[in-house]
Amino acid sequence: MASLDEAEFDRLLRTFERSSDHLETRDAYGTEIEIPYMAKWAAQEPDDLSWLDDWCITLRSHVAGGKSVRRARVVSEPLSDYQRWSFSIAQPMVDAGEDIRWTPRSLVSSLALPGNDFYLFDDRLVVFLLYTGNGLNAGMETSTDPADLNLCRSAFDAVWKLAIPHRDYEPK
Repeated sequence: MASLDEAEFDRLLRTFERSSDHLETRDAYGTEIEIPYMAKWAAQEPDDLSWLDDWCITLRSHVAGGKSVRRARVVSEPLSDYQRWSFSIAQPMVDAGEDIRWTPRSLVSSLALPGNDFYLFDDRLVVFLLYTGNGLNAGMETSTDPADLNLCRSAFDAVWKLAIPHRDYEPK
């Protein structure tokens, strides 16, 4: 597997050809971009979500180009604070064309899932997202190995089959 830097990852998010499937399996993350906004939410301070504008513009462009952008979140219930916050900010991304779905962890016990979250781009490239124990980004690794591609495709499809669309999911 090869390491991937942030600039190359950003390029992949913007230039894939057909599809981007993202599987999230952690109950909490601590990305540098999100931490200050989640802190505002926790303090019950207003957030106009304008920091999501660039991503939403990108999503609209993908959808206009006939591309698919899907995100499946495997979550423990009741939701962690991070996931409650994540739910509260998802609607602008859904409105922009990202199909976000929620899968209660209790439904995935018998599924074979990779050890790390991932993006699967065009069924040709997997980007595994590595995190520290407290949810901070620890790096990214890419793979084009057919076994990794098959595992990630199979895992995503299995979770997706059980997932609840954002508009229908009621957090516990």
